[in-house]
Amino acid sequence: MPGTSETPLSSTVYTSKIIKAGALLADTKTMLAQWDESLSVSENLNRFRRENIFGKASRSRIEDILAIFRQRYLKSESVTRSLTALVQGGFPSEALDRILYFFAAQADLLLHDVVTEVLAHFHAIGKVDVTAGDIRAALTRWMGEGKVARQWSENTLVRSTRELLSTLRDFGILQGSVHKRLAPVYLPVEAFAYMAFYLRQHQPSGKRLLDDPEWQLFFLSHQAVEQFFFEAHQHHLLEYQAAGSIIRITFPSNSLEEYAYALTQRTH
Repeated sequence: MPGTSETPLSSTVYTSKIIKAGALLADTKTMLAQWDESLSVSENLNRFRRENIFGKASRSRIEDILAIFRQRYLKSESVTRSLTALVQGGFPSEALDRILYFFAAQADLLLHDVVTEVLAHFHAIGKVDVTAGDIRAALTRWMGEGKVARQWSENTLVRSTRELLSTLRDFGILQGSVHKRLAPVYLPVEAFAYMAFYLRQHQPSGKRLLDDPEWQLFFLSHQAVEQFFFEAHQHHLLEYQAAGSIIRITFPSNSLEEYAYALTQRTH
């Protein structure tokens, strides 16, 4: 996870894989809708290749998409099974989109940091308009700080900037076809609760979960996160108890997959 002790930000190198990525929301949902849990990851991917379920004309494009899916959603069996449960259980699309964005950002540090370090700062100071120049300036600065394996060409810089903007638009973080602006990020409480469960597995402290930097992916302040926990508690999605600096957060399920299944039952 970005920012955890396993992958400290200072030692991680940015890549330009966003050029071949994008949001891919429709394709991701197609994959998860047709996922067969009786098969391994490799067996499922081989089946998708044979059947060309994404309807792509180019075999190389299919390989690019499957590689992206593997990075974002297929590295953890619990994540894969929980996402499959959400999609096949009819979880609301808008809530699902927020979760897929969350995991895409976990898998691509460049995408993650453009949001948490650049756009979150814009949000904090009330800057709404986001230009290609803003993103390019950040990428150029990070290159100068040695955060890429080697210096990017002008073409790579331009394409990475363009794809970051379009990907974040498709994920609903930005809006506008030509002139991009920060979008009002709507986060359904069920999506918040799912992500809180996921983060709780990596961060057992209730207080630290409340202040987890990953909430910056949605520009949430400490007060906003606290309000979400209160709301999730009121909806019986979790139990949130705060007494001074002691914060206790518990969930009604033992695994992410069980919790995903329970969430789908509540949304019907």
